[in-house]
Amino acid sequence: MNGIHSELLKQLKEYYKPGTKVRLVHMNDPYTQIPVGTIGEVLYVDSLGTIHTAWSNGSTLGVVFGEDECVKIEEGEFE
Repeated sequence: MNGIHSELLKQLKEYYKPGTKVRLVHMNDPYTQIPVGTIGEVLYVDSLGTIHTAWSNGSTLGVVFGEDECVKIEEGEFE
């Protein structure tokens, strides 16, 4: 497997289960239409560690492992 260790991938998939709410911290893409702070819902984590997310602005752009950053929103934190 390229890029991500299997144990780390397993942890990512466990932490970012489908339905988990996340907030975008940083996206390393100058053309993205997703503002920092946007809320999304995790769809799935793929074999490269990309967190595929349905964002509240209608985008479904993934959060790329090692390039972009999002944080999990714990229950009670959601606006």
